[in-house]
Amino acid sequence: MEYDAVADELYALRPEEFTAARASAVAAARTAGDRDLAERIGALRKPSLAAWVGNLLVRGLPGEVEPLLRLGEGLRQAHHDLDGPQLRELSRQQHAIVRALSAQARQLAAEAGHSIGDGVQREVENTLHAVLADPEAARAWASGRLVKPLSATVGFPAVGERAVAESGGAKGQSRPPAVAASSRPGRKDDAQRRKRVTQARRDAEAAERELRELRDEAAAADRAVREAKEQVDGLQRRVGELTEELDRVRGEHEQARFAQRSARERARTADRRVREAERKAATAAAQLERLTASGV
Repeated sequence: MEYDAVADELYALRPEEFTAARASAVAAARTAGDRDLAERIGALRKPSLAAWVGNLLVRGLPGEVEPLLRLGEGLRQAHHDLDGPQLRELSRQQHAIVRALSAQARQLAAEAGHSIGDGVQREVENTLHAVLADPEAARAWASGRLVKPLSATVGFPAVGERAVAESGGAKGQSRPPAVAASSRPGRKDDAQRRKRVTQARRDAEAAERELRELRDEAAAADRAVREAKEQVDGLQRRVGELTEELDRVRGEHEQARFAQRSARERARTADRRVREAERKAATAAAQLERLTASGV
């Protein structure tokens, strides 16, 4: 029994199943004589519903984890570079992806047996915003072991928000006025920054493409589920019809068997009566023959 394997298994369970499964794992570790492991497992906290949905998203859509993390890196770099146009573009992608993943999370939760409300969905969205804003939050979410939802208040620095708001100001002003001229990067730094921004843009576009593909796959899967359900329902109706037909045929079969037994009994009775009648006829014929022979 390994700690990571046990933790992954526990946090993959629904919240209402967590406590009993944790107790069972603790007992198993103690039975194996590993008290340290038992204590570590016992220290694992039950996730809230919103945290469980966030973990479910990591497990249910593993292909979305890395693109989202790359988008977060691009956003943080754009904030660091105070690149207003790039921030606006990446922020637009950020909100679109968060909304899409939040909807996916809601669907995954429903499929796992939990219909979540708007409040829980907002907590999931806050978690995703936090993942994009903070690398520590990103690592915590990617582990799939959140205990509580992450707070979006760990967001990007205020100076980054000013860059988004002020980038539409005077032409040629690439940074807010509050930034000292002496702090402006040189040509080499500009080239590196443009390279990072270009890479971030490519990562964000790739993330969007992957998201669209996954949404298309999810839609196709939904259609397949509906078609399979219709087929199952049709077959179930057919099974019901055939069951009724089988019951009717069985009833007719029992009636036929009863009629057969009755007919056999009547046949045996008729045979006995025929034999008795034959004996009587033979006796009467013999008596008639004797009387005729004696001249009576």
